Amino acid sequence: MAVTHDQVVVAEQPSDKLTLLPLTALVVGSMIGGGVFNLPSDMSRGASPGAILIGWIITGFGMLMLALVYQSLANRKPDLNAGPYAYARAGFGPFIGFNSAWGYWLSAFLGNVAYAVAIFSALSFFVPAFGDGNNLISILGASICLWLIHALVLNGIKQAAFVNIVTTVAKLVPLFLFILIAIVAFNWDRFTFDFWGRAATGEGAGLGSIMDQVKSTMLVTLWVFIGIEGASVYSARAARRSDVGRATVIGFLGALGIYVLVSMLSTGMLSQPELAGLKVPSMAGVLEPLVGRWGASLVNIGLMISVGGAFLSWTLLCAEIPYTCGRDGTFPKWFAAENANGSPVNALWATNILIQVFLVLSFFSKSAYQFFYFIASVAILPPYVFSGAYALKLAMTGETYGPGDKARRRDMIVGLIATLYGVWLVYAAGLTYLLMCAVLFAPGILVYARARREHGEPAFVGKELPIAIGIGVLALLALYLMWTGRISPF
Repeated sequence: MAVTHDQVVVAEQPSDKLTLLPLTALVVGSMIGGGVFNLPSDMSRGASPGAILIGWIITGFGMLMLALVYQSLANRKPDLNAGPYAYARAGFGPFIGFNSAWGYWLSAFLGNVAYAVAIFSALSFFVPAFGDGNNLISILGASICLWLIHALVLNGIKQAAFVNIVTTVAKLVPLFLFILIAIVAFNWDRFTFDFWGRAATGEGAGLGSIMDQVKSTMLVTLWVFIGIEGASVYSARAARRSDVGRATVIGFLGALGIYVLVSMLSTGMLSQPELAGLKVPSMAGVLEPLVGRWGASLVNIGLMISVGGAFLSWTLLCAEIPYTCGRDGTFPKWFAAENANGSPVNALWATNILIQVFLVLSFFSKSAYQFFYFIASVAILPPYVFSGAYALKLAMTGETYGPGDKARRRDMIVGLIATLYGVWLVYAAGLTYLLMCAVLFAPGILVYARARREHGEPAFVGKELPIAIGIGVLALLALYLMWTGRISPF
């Protein structure tokens, strides 16, 4: 993707420059949101401690490869300033790039819906009227918060990034306190009892096969790592290009350590059925029996601060993608508008209106938080898969590598593993969520076609038309299955 003159101007404005600290905060703030506070129950819902540990090993290794992919691409392709979308477009054409951008956008605003539900579910600890976070009063409260953040972002990217640093620091305090208390209270016998989830009815039963248990953790672990690409999305606004890759790896390693400790230590304090039955945020349910109500209060407050910061981070990230796409012609030009403060005003309006619509729809969901974050996790798979594939393609063709460059073989292995990990996640997601995601991808075909018409270009070229038809057929199949009740969106 070529960098336009306007993009260079935006990147060179001193007020927009982001150093290593705010870039790292964007990565950490985007990843560590509401998910970490509900890891004890989310990971244990369908898996034993042994399977959870295997799940983290797979996820940690796969996500490390993806982090290294973004670190490498940030240095080797400095002209690509929109992260996953730009890499997919440069490597595999405009339609694949569009679907990566569309999926990233879907994931971002659906994730914000899940965050809003989590905030008001936590508030119900203090005000029971908020229930599970998706009743009428919760939706009204979430809507007010949504539009307050909308106003904040309209005042400028730099100011919002500063607020994100503050919330990132504040959210880490209850997490570290939980880890310290959990280490002291950890019970090895409880941790090792039914380590493989087969105690219910004997060998081979219980929670199912190890493979099924590990698969049940994959969308959960993906959810808590969404945002790993946060620094690369803002690479055009970085003060130093090298800070982008550094922030990505630092943020990943820090988040991985916190996630593994929170989920594994919890299995040494409560049994699998007890953890699976806890209310959002389940970390509060783990802590309260140990230290009393004040511990649960602290966790709920921490979740609200954490999710508020993540909500802000993702509002920044998901508005940046359609804005950049509007500037280079992948989205219609309408998305490229910005206000006097340099904020992507139309992209922000479109994003937050869609969040508002899905907030209303959350009223009809029995488990709104889990549903929306599962869909958000599946939607982001295309940009992740094609980022790894693009790194692999560069290494295989030798583009950006000099003769005898030793890094080429290493990057080829990293790109291959990252791509295979992405494909594994598609398999682990399951057919139901893939079909429901197709319904959300199908309208994007019309948006893409309009953008192409604005530039006097044919809507689809080469293999793009069969891909578009395939998405449409899957969407129709999903609608039919939902209509007949075979799969349920809520």
